[in-house]
Amino acid sequence: MTLTSERRTETAGELRHVDMWYGDHHVLRDVSVRVGEGEIVALIGRSGSGKSTVLRVLSGLVGDHTGDRTVLGAPALAFQEPRLFPWRDVRTNVAYGLTRSRLTTAESAARADRALHDVGLADRAGAWPLTLSGGQAQRVSLARALVAEPRLLLLDEPFGALDALTRLSMRALLLDLWREHGFGVLLVTHDVDEAVALADRVLVLEDGRVAHELAIADARRPASDPSADTQRHRAELLDVLGVRI
Repeated sequence: MTLTSERRTETAGELRHVDMWYGDHHVLRDVSVRVGEGEIVALIGRSGSGKSTVLRVLSGLVGDHTGDRTVLGAPALAFQEPRLFPWRDVRTNVAYGLTRSRLTTAESAARADRALHDVGLADRAGAWPLTLSGGQAQRVSLARALVAEPRLLLLDEPFGALDALTRLSMRALLLDLWREHGFGVLLVTHDVDEAVALADRVLVLEDGRVAHELAIADARRPASDPSADTQRHRAELLDVLGVRI
């Protein structure tokens, strides 16, 4: 399923001509990235190319940069490590995503329970994080990111630490939630196949610059079949990255 173009007319998040330095190191160089509502954009590149920095600038976690940043509301983030509080149960971990809201404790708990239902963990609301599997913990992290109903979801290698089968399951869950809620997604990943399987557009970052953009027309999700288009997209991205197969 591809969301209609009408749902992509509004910008969920955008960076325009952003430069950033870490000391003397020029990390981002004139980077412009746009994510429309209902659009999935994947950002790939070699280690050290600046992918996570782009995400952190767009999230507002770092502000020491030039250029413009625009987002709808407060973006939500999920990382490769779930980063759950081990001293809080699952429901309270998810409700932490509502700390900026003015909801009562009861209202926050109800919202957290709905988010846990969405990710298939309604029965683990009272569990402690250390009793969860890796896939379950990442589902809790995703629920915490989505509980405040963001317009923009920022994902930094969210499935990289999971085994292959759990990774496929989490991709399917992300797509289900995306179809239901219509938020924009910026997915930072090192996995070319994952980018092609999930995204409307794939951006390749090289030495702090957007070096290439691939638009995937009529994106099928997940694009897991060995179609000619899928293989062509994969080959194009690997060539840009300098990977010969």
